Amino acid sequence: MINRLVENIKRTGAPIVVGLDPMMRFIPEKIQSRAFQEYGETLEGGAEAIWQFNKEIVDHICDLVPAVKPQIAMYEQFGVPGVAAFQKTVDYCKKKGLVVIGDIKRGDIGSTSEAYAVGHLGKVKIAGKTFAGFDEDFATVNPYLGSDGVKPFLKVCQEEKKGIFVLVKTSNPGSGELQDRLISDADNRPLYEIVGEQVAGWADELMGDSYSYVGAVVGATYPQMGRTLRRIMPKSYILVPGYGAQGGKGKDLVHFFNEDGLGAIVNSSRGIIAAYQQEKYAGFGPEGFGQAARAAVEDMRADIRQALDETL
Repeated sequence: MINRLVENIKRTGAPIVVGLDPMMRFIPEKIQSRAFQEYGETLEGGAEAIWQFNKEIVDHICDLVPAVKPQIAMYEQFGVPGVAAFQKTVDYCKKKGLVVIGDIKRGDIGSTSEAYAVGHLGKVKIAGKTFAGFDEDFATVNPYLGSDGVKPFLKVCQEEKKGIFVLVKTSNPGSGELQDRLISDADNRPLYEIVGEQVAGWADELMGDSYSYVGAVVGATYPQMGRTLRRIMPKSYILVPGYGAQGGKGKDLVHFFNEDGLGAIVNSSRGIIAAYQQEKYAGFGPEGFGQAARAAVEDMRADIRQALDETL
């Protein structure tokens, strides 16, 4: 699947992943009203609204970007109907030819980790038959329980030719409370470097044609740390959150890429899906939220491309 992600990035010229993280305040009143008329002001109605919102966003951006990243918590808050909307979103995006990164941030051990890996990336056995669960192409994984929590995902990735993005240095302001702590038995290097080295080791074991099935999450808000981690993990694709709404810009991202112009994919969520609520794209109005999302993708692609052309 990493080979397909790289192919999609080359085809679109856009190292961009759109975060499908819908919240009710992003969804135009017309879509909400239509969903509530059919399902009532209920969990089912809310879930239908986010599904219809997602569908229109995807229809407007699917030819411009290689991948999407639905954040499962945004769906789980609607209970079982929300999880069904997550599944419909995953299926629809794959039908449109997009690589789907399930932003699930799972981190557990033993049979629990195995079940998470099977449920999101693998196949479950039932009475001698096998069935895919959510069937994303990649999943995000929290490594801070150690290799016990990651190895079940590696096993499924090897079996299914799918991939993971391991949290190494996240974009949130509080990430440094733990991730930046210096480790005395590692020459006083920060914890995120140690995790990066572990990711690089896993990456060597599961290679695609040019990049590994094992990638890493490194926030755009820490460009100098990105430079260090790019060197530590040369064969891992880096998923870079924090563009746009969290402050990251194209010029901050060049160190996440390799000299081939590949090696990183940059995420923007509300900066794209809620673009119509920004002053820059307000002219599209709520009715044109899909067109506003498309314009935001085009601007983001141009920003990143200019930064890479000036540097690489």
